[in-house]
Amino acid sequence: MTWDAIILGAGGAGLLAAAAAGQAGAKVLLLDHADKPGKKILISGGGRCNFTNTGCEASCFLSENPHFAKSALSRFTQWDFLALIEKHGIAWHEKTLGQLFCDGSARQVVAMLLDECAKGQVDVRLSTSIGEIAHRDGAFHVAGEVARNLVIATGGPSIPKMGATGVAYDIAAQFDVPIVTPRPALVPFTLGEEDQAFKDIAGVAVPSVAGVAGVIFEEASLFTHRGLSGPAILQISSYWSEGQPIWINILKDAQTHLKEAKRRMPRAHLKAALAEHLPKRLADALHEVFGITKELANVPDSDLMAVAERLTRLEFQPTGTEGYAKAEVTAGGIDTNALSSKTMEVKAVPGLFAIGEAVDVTGWLGGYNFQWAWSSAVAAGTDIAQRARDN
Repeated sequence: MTWDAIILGAGGAGLLAAAAAGQAGAKVLLLDHADKPGKKILISGGGRCNFTNTGCEASCFLSENPHFAKSALSRFTQWDFLALIEKHGIAWHEKTLGQLFCDGSARQVVAMLLDECAKGQVDVRLSTSIGEIAHRDGAFHVAGEVARNLVIATGGPSIPKMGATGVAYDIAAQFDVPIVTPRPALVPFTLGEEDQAFKDIAGVAVPSVAGVAGVIFEEASLFTHRGLSGPAILQISSYWSEGQPIWINILKDAQTHLKEAKRRMPRAHLKAALAEHLPKRLADALHEVFGITKELANVPDSDLMAVAERLTRLEFQPTGTEGYAKAEVTAGGIDTNALSSKTMEVKAVPGLFAIGEAVDVTGWLGGYNFQWAWSSAVAAGTDIAQRARDN
């Protein structure tokens, strides 16, 4: 039997691509080395799966080609996936910044995708090693099976404990498909000894604006025993390059607050003034870092304003990140210049497709990467089904 498509990877992208192709009439085989499908879906959103975002648009994605994602995102939108969620009776709710979550469990999303695959008569085989891939006579030979089309949906190497690997890049290399250097994204930063005072207050979170290289995000920042994390930090990590400093605004209107504190409580120390607006442990750490031991009345206004300026742009020099082990996604990957933005097919290798995290398209934190998985999957699955009908 020759399949219309073999899809490698039973994550979100692979499952939906298989369902889209199968329901449109293609004969599809879905393979994964894992013993369960959708493992990253199951752990996402604290087990409730942040499955998309109402604000999803191409500008929310990083890529060497920032226009590449537009086509797929516009043809299968966040509203299309939400309609699928509702068709399956999955209750959902919206959190901050347009993030959509299941009311119940992420298991509902995996069950929905498996049900969609079943409707398309997709053959799902788990605990299956891919082995060597051969390409001859216009067909792909994988794990003893033959297909006219092959879809790389194996994701990136982020969160290796979930079984993630860089096999997508190995397959791409086999077919001479270029790769944009992969790197951990949406990942915590590590800090050096000079920032020990901040590592000593692990667990403290604060509303913030974080920035790097002209990119800013306004969400919470979290101090950890190794460095910095939290939504704002994870967001800017995708834009960070080794050696770049980052900054955090941890107290808006700091000048006004400190001037008022000096007028109202001149006998107090700086940490007391800071503790009115920041967590006490953070205020204590900042007091230590700034080294101002005088009562506020005896602190020159120029020194106080210098402190205020630092509070609105507290700079850190990360020593690195916590790597793929803690990265929510992988930036970089299969070069979009090698792919059709409409179908996700490799231009130089007819019948070979790449979708989801394996591709050099990386979304913001908050459901965007799942939406890219859904949109790219439908683009590939739809095209494969059209080819099957044409044959």
